[in-house]
Amino acid sequence: MQRLSTVLTVGLLALGSASAYAEQSCDTVKMADPGWSDIAATNAITGLLLDGMGYKAKVDTLAVPIIFGGLKDAQVDVFLGNWMPAQQGFYDKFVATGEVTQLAKNLDGTEFTLAVPDYVWDAGVHNFADLNKFADKFEKKIYGIGSGAPANISLQDIIKKNDFDLGQWKLVESSEQAMLAEVSRAVKKQKFVTFLGWTPHPMNVQLKMHYLKGGEKYFGDTGAVYTLTRKGYAQACPNVGKLLTNLSFTQEMENSIMAEVVNKKISNAEAAKAWIKANPASLDKWLEGVKTADGKDALPAVKAKL
Repeated sequence: MQRLSTVLTVGLLALGSASAYAEQSCDTVKMADPGWSDIAATNAITGLLLDGMGYKAKVDTLAVPIIFGGLKDAQVDVFLGNWMPAQQGFYDKFVATGEVTQLAKNLDGTEFTLAVPDYVWDAGVHNFADLNKFADKFEKKIYGIGSGAPANISLQDIIKKNDFDLGQWKLVESSEQAMLAEVSRAVKKQKFVTFLGWTPHPMNVQLKMHYLKGGEKYFGDTGAVYTLTRKGYAQACPNVGKLLTNLSFTQEMENSIMAEVVNKKISNAEAAKAWIKANPASLDKWLEGVKTADGKDALPAVKAKL
């Protein structure tokens, strides 16, 4: 009986520890950023809200394939950057199989495809099929983003299949910042260049650019961005899950925050805070039905923290 009592006591203590750990595991929200300006902005908004609620956001910069793997293996809790249909391949592998959860749509009306500066557009490059007509001027190069990004994989597929006669072209992979620096240098010299463009992003304001048609098979026409979580996260952490379900953004909001970061050389957190303070009504929807970590109404707590 004494042995049974000891076993029961140890078991109850273990259950108590597991319960405490489960509760504590919600205190820090592990988020991911592929190094994209738009996700840095939305992560900053989410981080400010979580901070006001008494939680901590931990953001790691990871390549997209690593993010999906991290969600599958519960090393990442939340990813606000599931661009669709650009990430269809990752969706099919991880979300459709039930290993990762698509929680909510957080942005609508996105574009993500190849773009060219206005003078290249004016020269007659309006479609993917027009690119190879000017192959020498482009030096048969397409400027993409970080290695492993779904959009890069689509471009590599185009080259591999020789779609649009681009079989002899080369994809130049680099960070978003390095790609845009290369584009800016080309624009200054009025040199032909084609690159991955998307909206929302400050590039749409900083560059006179146009999106090419014809690549809808690979990139879709217009799309949306979704919030992903690791499997079971919203059930394990329902309060944070409620916030994430409520979170939706607009093109205008994201472009405004990103432009502030670029133009004023301030952090994403500072720009996000300024935007929320200037648009406090946004908090009503985001925090509807959401509590602080200690169970109080989140709205007054977040407003007080701002």
